[in-house]
Amino acid sequence: MEGALVQWNANARTFPATWFERLTFSFQRRRLFFVCFLSSISRDSLNVLLIMCLLLKTCELKSANMSKPNILLIMADDLGIGDLGCYGNDTLRTPNIDRLAEEGVRLTQHLAAAPLCTPSRAAFLTGRHAFRSGMDATDGYRALMWNAGSGGLPQNETTFAKILQRQGYTTGLIGKWHQGVNCASRTDHCHHPLHHGFDYFYGMPFTLVNDCHPDRPPEVDAGLRARLWLYTQIMALGVLTIVAGKACRLTSVSWKLVLSVATLVLLFFTSWYASFGFVRHWNCILMRNHEVTEQPMVLERASSLVLEEAVSFIARNKRGPFLLFVSLLHVHIPLVTTERFLGKSHHGLYGDNVEEMDWLVGGKGMAGWEGGIRVPGIFRWPGVLPAGRMVQEPTSLMDVFPTVVQLAGGQVPQDRVIDGRSLLPLLRGDAEHSAHEFLFHYCGQYLHAARWHEKDSGRLWKVHYTTPLFHPEGAGACHGRGVCPCSGSGVTHHDPPLLFDLSRDPSEARPVSPDAGPLYREAVARVGRAVREHRGSVSPAPAQFSFRHVAWKPWLQPCCGIFPFCACSRDVDPGET
Repeated sequence: MEGALVQWNANARTFPATWFERLTFSFQRRRLFFVCFLSSISRDSLNVLLIMCLLLKTCELKSANMSKPNILLIMADDLGIGDLGCYGNDTLRTPNIDRLAEEGVRLTQHLAAAPLCTPSRAAFLTGRHAFRSGMDATDGYRALMWNAGSGGLPQNETTFAKILQRQGYTTGLIGKWHQGVNCASRTDHCHHPLHHGFDYFYGMPFTLVNDCHPDRPPEVDAGLRARLWLYTQIMALGVLTIVAGKACRLTSVSWKLVLSVATLVLLFFTSWYASFGFVRHWNCILMRNHEVTEQPMVLERASSLVLEEAVSFIARNKRGPFLLFVSLLHVHIPLVTTERFLGKSHHGLYGDNVEEMDWLVGGKGMAGWEGGIRVPGIFRWPGVLPAGRMVQEPTSLMDVFPTVVQLAGGQVPQDRVIDGRSLLPLLRGDAEHSAHEFLFHYCGQYLHAARWHEKDSGRLWKVHYTTPLFHPEGAGACHGRGVCPCSGSGVTHHDPPLLFDLSRDPSEARPVSPDAGPLYREAVARVGRAVREHRGSVSPAPAQFSFRHVAWKPWLQPCCGIFPFCACSRDVDPGET
């Protein structure tokens, strides 16, 4: 079997047992090595998984003349931190991810930059808090809602892909993007991956939502959609009442006026139903570079297409150097799972989807609580990093940016604030402590919490200034609201703030009492000074999630065909592209 894997044909339509094995064994004869990284972001009780695999051409890291490594990053949506075997779950089968953990370094204090996918991905790509690029909200919308919106990752932001492209890398993104598409016209693609440092793109410019499945309840702006439908029904009922009164000669209103009012109601209905009535066609599409290839996409085969594209990209660029970012659609709702895995887990459809995701690899919006931002992390680098090692220093998803840039021999931008810090010194054991003494946790553009790693004592303090009101009370999530609010009546402001000793209370169940004397006062005061210094580095940025940027605009809608008759299925063999 191993020999067959090594000799695998890039144009073949059948593949070896697991994606992880396909990738690892296909590189064995080129003496490339993995460094793998896992991280996640919660959706209520669910988290986002990120795996970064750096395929290195040498076992030793040389600071000056190191050959440029091939870099593979794999990200999956909404995987729970407690749903991996390597983090204690003994009922879900994740052998491939567990294997990475056994052979690599595990991070136990790894933190996401935001509790929602759009701002978190913006931070991941740029190494900066999302609010610095306008990719987080003060109120209202906290993620992009449409492919046909005008908001997205600004063109003046620098992604790690853009830096690696300048370093001579061939760069690719396969899978989910969710950072915007267009600005002013259907074809300007100002927010497209190809304008942010990627040479090749195949996948969803948006994200999976319930609307992508014809049998699931609506998700995209469901609250507004329900209100618009209610208003339409009320207005239609009013028109019918007038018509009935006119027919029974109970009112003297002219038929011309009745017809005019009925036309206005129809126009109102058409104005919103043109977008909300066809979410699957507008948002659930696949693109290859600038071309729409499937509209609407067929969910059941999307994962296999992403897999084929990933393996094909690696085969085409095997001589390197390359950067490939594979952004999986698993395990995001609507949890579409192939027949091979349906009913095979002990945890229903979600468990089936997790196990399918693991095969491919080889709760959202909880603000600053640990369940929404604390994530698993694994690095695997045989011959360099010790297997089975555990690092208990605070690290961030934003640290991927400077780490990748350093490995590629590039330099991080000097003209802006970069919040991430390279992980290489910590992983290799050259540094005892994380470069982060303080980390700051935002909900939208509101700072909800901050943590302090007291390096002398090893204690980890966390201060909450604002927390969301969970619904129902005590549920640990905001059920019925989609995501937890960041401000207004849906949050509690704490004065004095809540203080937790995470080194002794990682579940944040026992706040330190303000009556605890100098212990409480000193920790809160030290974090407060750090917060004030940090806030001094914040400057305003154009809001990408404002209503005018988020709203659906027909002239920006990516379309396969003549708008509004957008429909196609162009399943091109990726090996031929």
